[in-house]
Amino acid sequence: MSDTDRLLGEAWRDPYPWEFLTRLTEIENRMGGHPGERRAADLVAEGFERAGARDVSVDAFEMHRWTRGDAELAVTDPVERSFETVALPYSPAGEVRGELVDVGHGTPAEIDDCDVEGKIAVASTTTPEGSRFVHRMETFGHAAAAGAKAFVFHNHKPGQLPPTGSLTFDAEAAIPGVGVSKETGAWLTDYAERGATAALRVEAITERGTSHNAQAVLGPETDEEIVVVGHHDAHDIAEGALDNGCGITVVVAAANLLAEMDLDARVRVAGVGCEETGLLGAEALADALDLETVRAVVNVDGAGRFRDLLAYTHGSEATGEVAARVAEATDRPIDTTDRVHPFSDHWPFLKRGVPALQLHSKSGERGRGWGHTHADTRDKVDDRNLREHAMLAALVIRELAATDDLPRQPAEAVANRLREDDYEEGMRAAGIWPDGWD
Repeated sequence: MSDTDRLLGEAWRDPYPWEFLTRLTEIENRMGGHPGERRAADLVAEGFERAGARDVSVDAFEMHRWTRGDAELAVTDPVERSFETVALPYSPAGEVRGELVDVGHGTPAEIDDCDVEGKIAVASTTTPEGSRFVHRMETFGHAAAAGAKAFVFHNHKPGQLPPTGSLTFDAEAAIPGVGVSKETGAWLTDYAERGATAALRVEAITERGTSHNAQAVLGPETDEEIVVVGHHDAHDIAEGALDNGCGITVVVAAANLLAEMDLDARVRVAGVGCEETGLLGAEALADALDLETVRAVVNVDGAGRFRDLLAYTHGSEATGEVAARVAEATDRPIDTTDRVHPFSDHWPFLKRGVPALQLHSKSGERGRGWGHTHADTRDKVDDRNLREHAMLAALVIRELAATDDLPRQPAEAVANRLREDDYEEGMRAAGIWPDGWD
């Protein structure tokens, strides 16, 4: 039996991934910049130390911390009726009254077809069938630019689950925004058809704060390295077990395997903060590294949640070929897609040309599912997926470390791929289209 076979066999029965996830989800409020997020970074560093990694550190970076207060939403005419709601991160505090207007999925065309000036825009968390996923920040940005006074985001998944999610990256938004359940959304779209008015009140604070990344190094001291990231922060309304408790658990469990594997290049593993509020930890890590020495970045966001892995290659044929080789060698399904998107921790690296691979997993559903709601709890996790995805992630990372030919992507190529998939307008509305890409 080879050493790798022995390692993988032991990993099948290893209780550590579940124990790690349990300790992580016991931490209250892992929202970016809050004490719980620092405790999560310390837990990740402890996991790297357990693996025997070297140069383990927890590094601070500055950001804007958002603190949630109360939020109230009520229809005031033609009836008086209150609904449960939660503020969306970086919503400013304030009180707004206005007519409700249903903007459907919140695509630019739908918002352009509606008169939202001075009104409260109501949009769904899902997108039209057959179209690409339209991020919440895009919808919000279009509505705000069109003159909406406030924004209401209603879930498309039933269960009285108001969704959360940042309105902007690392800055207070222009107008208040809240999330409501699918059931409430059905009422609000009904009231919008009747020309109803509503009142919205949000209490929230945006202030300077400090967040933290945990990182460590495995393998030989080579001139180039593979960077592996997963975010340990989560929205404060739930445990963040799926998003991204599973992902950072896979990173830490994979580090334990990689520490005992023969690697051809240095591997830097990192738990990054503030992904949910702007990819800020990944941005700080990318700024701190010499990216000319980074052969590829592996972003573990979504792995471990569901049964089968899905690898986003973000336009890199070489990283896709690595995933395919591992799938064939292990007889485990790893589907790939070459679609480029900017809404996770690979982005600070990809926009600078570093080849990227995001390890996600498939639920068969469209949208976030339980993520970003009160229902994102540990009971939704199958620990078999954590163990298997950690093994597959370790094998993919080892294969990347052994692959010399990982071509970099010029910014123009990345920009063109985003334009082909109709991302540019939405990214500009969200304020995240990189400067100099015109």
